Amino acid sequence: MNTDQLNHYKSKLDFEMDSYDVYEALGNGEAIVVVDGRSAEAHATEHIPGALSLPHRTISADSTASLDRSPTYVCYCDGIGCNASTKTALKLLMLGFEVRELIGGLDWWKRDGYATAGENPQPGTEVACGC
Repeated sequence: MNTDQLNHYKSKLDFEMDSYDVYEALGNGEAIVVVDGRSAEAHATEHIPGALSLPHRTISADSTASLDRSPTYVCYCDGIGCNASTKTALKLLMLGFEVRELIGGLDWWKRDGYATAGENPQPGTEVACGC
């Protein structure tokens, strides 16, 4: 067995989640906060139900001072062609938060059949978290 490869795959799972993982974690009441790192306008148009709008460009010690640092913050953006989730995760990590990235962002969330909220919501499987 290649130990480097094994550690690589383990690390990926420590830092990333897919849509199903997030859906299950929310449904099971796990301590996660879903964070939309896109603009406030994009969030208003459509977002994962219950997601916190925290545009990566606005993240600072001041803008996050009131946030609880105990849950894991799962960051997302539009999808694989967008790096707002990476920027959001990096900034939150540097401020002392535990973070993960949602693989595929909002695009894969919808492709996996989950509902969205906002001005332009899409139907799908509802998140069972009271969001």
